[in-house]
Amino acid sequence: MSIEHAARQGKKFLNTIPTHEASLDKMWPILKLYLSNKAESVPKKTLGPFKTDTSVYNTAPESGLRITWVGHSSLLIEIDGKRILTDPVWSDRVSFSQLMGPKRFFKPPLALSELPPLDAIIQSHDHYDHLDKSTIKFFAQKDVPFYCSVGVGQYLKKWGIDGKRITELNWGDSAMIGDDCHLTATPARHFSGRGITGRNETLWSSFVIKGTKHNIFFGADSGPFPGFKDIGDAFGPFDLTMLEIGAYGIYWPDIHMGPDNATNAHLALQGKVMMPIHWGTFNLSTHAWYEPAEWLLDFARHKDIDLFIPEPGKPTEVVAGYKSEWWKRYMSV
Repeated sequence: MSIEHAARQGKKFLNTIPTHEASLDKMWPILKLYLSNKAESVPKKTLGPFKTDTSVYNTAPESGLRITWVGHSSLLIEIDGKRILTDPVWSDRVSFSQLMGPKRFFKPPLALSELPPLDAIIQSHDHYDHLDKSTIKFFAQKDVPFYCSVGVGQYLKKWGIDGKRITELNWGDSAMIGDDCHLTATPARHFSGRGITGRNETLWSSFVIKGTKHNIFFGADSGPFPGFKDIGDAFGPFDLTMLEIGAYGIYWPDIHMGPDNATNAHLALQGKVMMPIHWGTFNLSTHAWYEPAEWLLDFARHKDIDLFIPEPGKPTEVVAGYKSEWWKRYMSV
């Protein structure tokens, strides 16, 4: 089974199925929902601080697969001798301005300067909580290559990344990281844009990362859609799926999954172990900050899914059933 390129209508990319993006017609009910919200969407107790023991990176993971969850969708993936950073966001706020917008619940557990040498950086799409200007600028004088969805490269170039280091991928396109790690862009159900204008003029993607021993899936942002089964049939099974569980809401069910749909996606992908991402770092919805993880535990138990939930900043080898449940230390209920 092959994956087709994303369809376009004029300048705009299209999802594989009709998708409502919580656009202007939903703004008033969404505003009322936020104003009346009583959930603990921002932690009452300060999270962390979390600190990465960077000496761990001096030794390769015994299993070949180790993950450091920096927060949200920022992951340092060590897979079969390669180090890959996904959607790196080190700024305090995910917004057009560092004076306003969603603020981090905890500081990044390691500084950008403390990162070990990288083989690749993956940029899934252009939203502020995934594509961070100041973080990208840090890499301007480095030599690490970037792999991104079609159209996202314009921002990387604008912020100082040499065009020779940028590989743009459409759905179904593949590239090699080094000579033995295969990266393929695959569909997601989402949208793009960094302002009121220009929406969906750059692409959003998920990614299959296949090393010499392990095969993993980075879901980035996506709502529920039949494409997960297609990806599983074409590229699965996966040793690890990394799927978003946070930022869901009743007025935007098409563009984020939540724990129930995420666990269904994991099964459709033929995943062996599931890691939740896109939660516990920024206030991007009206649910309690810890609710996605709490609900995930229940859904995974009922669906017989092995979870992998490392503590922020802790380099952890992927082991089925590893659940640190670190968030429970900070819950106020």
